[in-house]
Amino acid sequence: MRLAILTGGGDVPGLNPCIQSIATSAWQRGWDVVGLRRGWEGVLEIDPADPWSNGNSVMMLDKDRVRGIDRQGGTILHSSRCDPRTTKEGDKTQKVLDVLDALKVDALITLGGDGTLRFSAHLASLGRNVISIPKTMDNDVYGTDYCIGFSTAVTRSVQAINSLRTTAASNERIAVIELFGRQSGETALVSGFLSQADRTVIAEVPADMDVLLPLLLKDKEANPESYAICLVSEGARLSGGTNYADEINKSNTNRDGLNIGTQLAREIEARSDERTIVQELAYLMRAGEPDAMDRMVGFAFGALAVQLIEQDRMANMVCLTDGNYSSVPIGTLLEDSKGVNVSGLYDANQYRANLIQVEGMPMFLY
Repeated sequence: MRLAILTGGGDVPGLNPCIQSIATSAWQRGWDVVGLRRGWEGVLEIDPADPWSNGNSVMMLDKDRVRGIDRQGGTILHSSRCDPRTTKEGDKTQKVLDVLDALKVDALITLGGDGTLRFSAHLASLGRNVISIPKTMDNDVYGTDYCIGFSTAVTRSVQAINSLRTTAASNERIAVIELFGRQSGETALVSGFLSQADRTVIAEVPADMDVLLPLLLKDKEANPESYAICLVSEGARLSGGTNYADEINKSNTNRDGLNIGTQLAREIEARSDERTIVQELAYLMRAGEPDAMDRMVGFAFGALAVQLIEQDRMANMVCLTDGNYSSVPIGTLLEDSKGVNVSGLYDANQYRANLIQVEGMPMFLY
């Protein structure tokens, strides 16, 4: 049996523990493990006629290569954002299939977010042996309560938010702190709840400045140190303002519109005498080694993926449901989208977490 592992999309802490777990579990069964580097983009650069000639895109994983990687952030396999079906040269699905055949891959394990796992589901629909593992800071893959990387992103965010309090207080400002979260505001919501930020604007609920600004002014006035903290998801928007949905899917250097944090801060200053501090946490949320939760889930997801292959339960996505490790059909993520339960966890009039329902909810209240 030969397994191949691929990581795609943005890196998150917890990928390397998962890679190590997969490799270790496979070796215990006498299987070979191939690492496909740089996601689907790297696969497309492999020549099926001579698949091992491109050392930048494929490598054998041995014990020396994965020793100690569980303590490292990111992914030793590197990553890319690429859907082989929509390249400039057209649909390259057949090229991917040819490469997997040339490498004699019996089963493929993919670690990724929505984009990577959608193509994984496509390969499975073509009869390929694929197991997918969800990872994303936004925790927005439908079909699982938890994705690798979410806990560390929240931990990093809470630490940064609390550190910024000293600057906001010293200068008596309203701090606007922007967090990753394009389609789902869950990372911002949980970070805001745990850091006790004054207000949190999530992607699911537009911000009405006629409501939000008076709340922030009252927050600042009520604070003995005369400052306020407002978090905002990068996918949030101002009520009645320009919708930058297309811009959000671009990298920062290719965006034409202002990031939502800057938009919000400008509105605050234009409508009041207050001054602001704007801080994007951005890639700091996914930098560095994983916390204990993401290390644990990474190890468990990796072991579970190998167990599913051993049991010939292909075309599944590993998941956490109600606190239990499990699996669902690999195409489940195509059935719906996942975001904040606004009615149960968020007060849209106060722009902050509101734990209306706790009993029976999973640990992270997702």
